[in-house]
Amino acid sequence: MTDNSAQLGQQHQAQLVDGHAFNFPTLKVLQADGSVYEQAQLPQIDQALALKMYHSCVFTRVLDERMLAAQRQGRISFYMTCTGEEAAVIGAAAALDAEDMIMAQYREHAALHLRGFTTEQFMNQMFSNELDLGKGRQMPIHYGSKALHYMTISSPLGTQIPQASGYAYGQKMQGKDNVTLCFFGEGAASEGDFHAGLNMAAVHAAPAIFFCRNNGYAISTPANEQFAGDGIAPRGMGYGIKTIRVDGNDMLAVLAATQLARKVALEQSCPVLIEAMTYRLGAHSSSDDPSGYRSKEEEAKWQQHDPVLRYKLWLIAQGWWDESEDEALFQHYKQEVLAAVKVAEKIDMPPLSSLVTDVFDEVPKHLQQQLEQVKTQVQQYPEYYRLTAGKEQK
Repeated sequence: MTDNSAQLGQQHQAQLVDGHAFNFPTLKVLQADGSVYEQAQLPQIDQALALKMYHSCVFTRVLDERMLAAQRQGRISFYMTCTGEEAAVIGAAAALDAEDMIMAQYREHAALHLRGFTTEQFMNQMFSNELDLGKGRQMPIHYGSKALHYMTISSPLGTQIPQASGYAYGQKMQGKDNVTLCFFGEGAASEGDFHAGLNMAAVHAAPAIFFCRNNGYAISTPANEQFAGDGIAPRGMGYGIKTIRVDGNDMLAVLAATQLARKVALEQSCPVLIEAMTYRLGAHSSSDDPSGYRSKEEEAKWQQHDPVLRYKLWLIAQGWWDESEDEALFQHYKQEVLAAVKVAEKIDMPPLSSLVTDVFDEVPKHLQQQLEQVKTQVQQYPEYYRLTAGKEQK
């Protein structure tokens, strides 16, 4: 965490400060083999929390594998994996209070699972059926849960950043002992919303934790073509925000950094920026082919820093886990996810009438007219719409 009290000394000759001369330190706790660095301090974690976090790791790996396959089979239209970034997401979410708000970008479904989102709820959203909390209005993986304090995801990049500043400021004004954690990638940090959001939070002393997953690529654009500076962390200092950089593939380092960030944000009523240095092991999305912009050698190098494996090795070293339990857990989630897919894809779509609800107190005339036009279209070509006719006439 940076201390902004240090002041530059006076100078009497023109001299430029070169930002490239400063390398931001990175917090590390776990080594690649799961052992702890000699001088490292462990975060607050017990066996129950540690295993809960690992369960979310395994579930997310299984969900990503199965649902990407489902997309390739044409069963869902779109998917994005969390593979390779589980430690950054789960480690951060595990440091929060259950009523702290999470505003995600689109690759943080592991945090939602950690909070209790069920396998059935994941499936209902991805298949946009009538049990989907979003009533089928979102693309797959654009989750949201009011009950779990997880803001519904928006596709436009970076919109959640200024929203997090405003929400956190609202929490402060209401006297709540809670923070808002906002996830985004280093690509989103190139959006104007990033700068507006951080500046707003700093000026209004909002208890927001801005969590940047720096995975090296904004889809196909590498970091060195996005910015010339030393990542995203130094920008926090520029806005007067306390900042820490962490090894994003190190579950315990992320947990420690976020626990500290939350403590400081509440006690000092201020925002905090965390930059997690990680890597996206999969494609950006089911529409992306990473072989066009990165090498197999690069991917193999990062495979050696698999965050789930590293964390599992630490759990085994604690005597809290073993390989037989690991195999059984993977098998359990594989069966659970596959069974949930078969159920969710057969559930009816939401009724067409729900398209124009929840926005206006009374449905405007022009939207009612459009709804009638859609109903006529469905009635003319029922073979193209998997809807229950009886419901649609209500």
